[in-house]
Amino acid sequence: MKKTASAFAASMLALGLSFAGSALAQDYPTKPITVVVPFSAGGPTDTVARLVAEVMSQDLGQQVVVQNVGGAGGTLGAGQVATAPNDGYTLLLHHIGMSTAPTLYRSLPYDPTTDFAPIGLITAVPMTLVARKDFEPNTLAEMMDYIKANGENVTYAHAGIGSASQLCGMLLMDALDAQMTTVPYQGSGPAMTDIIGGQVDMICDQTTNTTSQIQASEVKAYGVTSLNRLGNLPDLPTTKEGGLDLEIGVWHGLYAPAGTDPAIVERLEASLKVALANETVVSRFAELGTYPVTADEATPEALTQTLASQIELWRAVIEAAGVYAD
Repeated sequence: MKKTASAFAASMLALGLSFAGSALAQDYPTKPITVVVPFSAGGPTDTVARLVAEVMSQDLGQQVVVQNVGGAGGTLGAGQVATAPNDGYTLLLHHIGMSTAPTLYRSLPYDPTTDFAPIGLITAVPMTLVARKDFEPNTLAEMMDYIKANGENVTYAHAGIGSASQLCGMLLMDALDAQMTTVPYQGSGPAMTDIIGGQVDMICDQTTNTTSQIQASEVKAYGVTSLNRLGNLPDLPTTKEGGLDLEIGVWHGLYAPAGTDPAIVERLEASLKVALANETVVSRFAELGTYPVTADEATPEALTQTLASQIELWRAVIEAAGVYAD
């Protein structure tokens, strides 16, 4: 009888906690929400985050604040969210780096597949090959020949280990069978500043970080890594058109810490979809050479599947290149 009574009490307690959790979820949110971007302010992922956060703030009735926690190729910010309270008030907006970190880093302080509750995909961003204005090659074909001939005398900027610009550089050097001298920066913003200033030769970076500079003729552009030309950069050929086998897109996703109440995840998913359907967001994304994902892709299921498949894809690429972080 005592065991039965104890079991009954335990079940009633669990039921009570469940009802309490549901009630809290129904009231959510009651205070500002922080979205951690694991890169510096002004970079492409930061741009995406701020556009989405503004509309989500309106939809949720609470301020959605973007916090930049850069360093270690995005792993510092991601690790901070992985250990944050799972109450829905600390989120992570990360890019393709979530799928490369498990292979790049020998001792990652979190597991991307188990330490987070996926909310949904956000956007897929093409990348562009750009260089300082006075870089000698004038076409994509000339650029490829120049890199093959000059190798390590060519300086290639990237935003740090695990960044999209580093990954694109790895694919570029592999496609050309040539090694450039890589110059790591603390984010895409500082790297682009030095490209414009002529301190470094070139970079492959997301259109969200290069479009305005290309349109202002502050850099020399060679190609876009998408299958089709971009509406906002119609004169820029695709890498395939130029004879370069280099196709890469940078997807972004929104996450909460693992164990977050499913009702809260569902509310955030709904708010994300509102943001991605917003006319201002759609228009601004288009100006930056990207687009929001469909409603079917802005879901936990789609993000979970994308993350798993991309981890396997990049594991092979990184292991073949032999590039690892400490």
